[in-house]
Amino acid sequence: MQASPQRILGLDPGLQVTGYGVLEVAESGPKVCEAGVIRSTEGRDPADMAQRIRTLYDGLCEILDQWKPSAMAVEQLYAHYDHPRTAILMAHARGAYFLAGAQRNIPIVSYASTKVKKLVTGSGRASKEQMQHAIARELGLARPPEPHDVADALAVALCHYFANGNGITGGSRSVTFTGVNRKALFDPDPDNLDTTDEEP
Repeated sequence: MQASPQRILGLDPGLQVTGYGVLEVAESGPKVCEAGVIRSTEGRDPADMAQRIRTLYDGLCEILDQWKPSAMAVEQLYAHYDHPRTAILMAHARGAYFLAGAQRNIPIVSYASTKVKKLVTGSGRASKEQMQHAIARELGLARPPEPHDVADALAVALCHYFANGNGITGGSRSVTFTGVNRKALFDPDPDNLDTTDEEP
């Protein structure tokens, strides 16, 4: 009996738009199965929080049931002290996604955005455009993913791919990932940024 393919679902959670990307692990390296966005506001009253969360939850459930990932990688929630309400609202969507994954016994791992950016681009403060171009390069895409939420989701999935040893300690594919910052991958402190390569 043929084993099921190993897949990683990356998520860039948002209350209005959530980016997602499904990577399949292969001997030749990760390949993109599908990527896109889940939207909560189309055709719905933005003030109806319960319905927005249900729309996000249902959308993710469809993706999980179709692709059956072996792991979910989610960007960590970043809370700016000037905008605490934004973080609280974002946590609603994040909780719905964690529930959907847990109901299917899918392991869920969170990664700080600074760690993901530094791993993929070499800079923990990379712009959205830099991330889009870096992801296109690393995954062999014909063009940068649009919108940026999709690129961020693929970057989180790629981070998990490398964090599990794929492409770092084994497989010839690893040598072609010239943009991957290995120090960022193995640094236990995701916010320990080397400011020499950062943008002001």
